[in-house]
Amino acid sequence: MTKARFVDSYLLYLMAVASERASDSFHVQVRNAGLRVPEWRVLACLIDSPPLMVTELADLALLEQSRMTKIIDQMDARDLVMRQPDPRDRRRVHISLTVEGRAIALSLVNKAKDHEVELMASLADTDAARIKPVLMALLQALSA
Repeated sequence: MTKARFVDSYLLYLMAVASERASDSFHVQVRNAGLRVPEWRVLACLIDSPPLMVTELADLALLEQSRMTKIIDQMDARDLVMRQPDPRDRRRVHISLTVEGRAIALSLVNKAKDHEVELMASLADTDAARIKPVLMALLQALSA
């Protein structure tokens, strides 16, 4: 009889693997839209947010600030996002979507929602109903 491996029941490993496997199939659609995954994260974070400072956007998109700055530079050059100086502090810059960036983001958000419905359909109804509230509660506990 084979002994169970530690990682087979380790919460952090299970969450990481589930996230990676669930994301893989959607990331194909992201690449088909001409984006890299970090760019998709930026679009997803900005679609229904007010303009965000780079630090806020980096935190929300789970990226290091220095990497975020490079991604914003590239996305700005492609007219997907725009920089706006803060009227109260010109040293601060806020990032928002351009018209083109918003159109791509809306399309991908709709595809992401469809993808999520497919993922949730693979779970029992009670598990599907509980998974988001449980993860939100865990995130809230970790933020405290």
